Amino acid sequence: MSKVEFNPYLKAPLYAPIDEELFVEELQVIEGEIPTDFSGAYVRNGPNPKYEPMGRHHWFDGDGMLHAVYIKDGKVSYRNRYVQTKGYQHEDQAKKSEWVGLMEDVSKNPSFERLKNTSNTDVVYHNHNLLSLWYISGEPYRIDAKTLETIGVEDFNGQLKSSVSAHSKVDENTGEFIFFDYGTKFPYMMYGVVSADGKDVHSVPIELPGPRNPHDMWITENHSILMDLPLFNNFEALKKGRYKVEFYRDMPSRFGVIPRYGASEDIRWYEANPCYIYHTINAWEEGDEIILIGCRVKEPEPPKHAGESDIERMMQFLQLNAQLYYWRLNTKTGAVKEGELCDMNTEFPVTNLNYLGRKGRYSYNVYIDSAVTLKFTGLVKYDTWTGASKKHMFAPQHYGTEAAFAPKKNAESEDDGYVLSYIYNEQENKSELIILDAQHFELEPIARIALPQRVPMGFHATWISGENFYGGDA
Repeated sequence: MSKVEFNPYLKAPLYAPIDEELFVEELQVIEGEIPTDFSGAYVRNGPNPKYEPMGRHHWFDGDGMLHAVYIKDGKVSYRNRYVQTKGYQHEDQAKKSEWVGLMEDVSKNPSFERLKNTSNTDVVYHNHNLLSLWYISGEPYRIDAKTLETIGVEDFNGQLKSSVSAHSKVDENTGEFIFFDYGTKFPYMMYGVVSADGKDVHSVPIELPGPRNPHDMWITENHSILMDLPLFNNFEALKKGRYKVEFYRDMPSRFGVIPRYGASEDIRWYEANPCYIYHTINAWEEGDEIILIGCRVKEPEPPKHAGESDIERMMQFLQLNAQLYYWRLNTKTGAVKEGELCDMNTEFPVTNLNYLGRKGRYSYNVYIDSAVTLKFTGLVKYDTWTGASKKHMFAPQHYGTEAAFAPKKNAESEDDGYVLSYIYNEQENKSELIILDAQHFELEPIARIALPQRVPMGFHATWISGENFYGGDA
């Protein structure tokens, strides 16, 4: 098979889909001992096509599959399940793919969803269950956190009047779900807040100059920060049913600050240097400033090479090349100060969720190898106030995924807890769970736990604390 025809994101073992849905109790500990001073669930979403794709397959096209480990009393169990979206159920009845993906003409796909909402991107915990979310913005799916069964589309008793993008947030301190939606029709963005009990929805339109491709947002204690960035779809291609992103280097990046329950006219825009941001880390209010920390992509549109295929072009975009970066927005003067904190290529950041929107200090990012495909060869703990970092590199031919931070019971500081990640051993074609001590990050794992099947590389994860998950039995 030629280089152009071979798609590693579909065929290589690190990314290739699996077909079994399992539940296995009390997994084998390979090495070390599982701490008993924490409990909860680590859940990760990712693409896992059930049926052979039609046409050229983009890694982002795969059906959503959740992988979860449940930790309590020094024991770990594992479960994985597909997200039973409308598209998944439609194809499962036909027993074959019915949609083409991002790299094909989607105009002839089933009319109820021109691009299949695979719900494969992120997962958050809200109102006692999980919400599975999709990066292009679509219907959110509510998932039973303990069984991973799909409950169904979540519209908050009919109050949700828009779609929801993947990187919406849950404020752990209030329980509120804060979201945004973007699309190709005026006003091009919506912003909203759902109460902790899911009974009340506040949403307002946000007018943009045209269709945009924001991927993430920030929240602070009192505000939300939305993005208008100069990497977005070519509008002529969109009209033809094709997705073709371009970076407009002469346009500024814009950050829109809106009070959490603000109206459309309350948003205030701040201009910064042109860039793209896939993933934010944290934000907080400090005097007259709002501090934003995120992963800034240095080259949002990689240089084109003569004769490259669409598969090769996809692989270039997935290299990311993002650095730890800050922006300081002065709410009195409107001035923006910005700068790089560290020049390593790291991404897929996670934090102690109890500090989201507050002045948190630490982030745990994956270290991105310079391989042809996207590979995470380690984890980096950042001090986001200074840019200082500590690495935890995996063994050769071992690759990680987005991690999660799990606080200890009665934690005494922000980083008093553990960092968990799924690791794929390419040599043995096996996966395991590792548990790291966040305060002794460079040391060997406290525990390594064998997983009952290979866990393909995926996208985003969350941690559900035992207090939320198990209640008084945590």
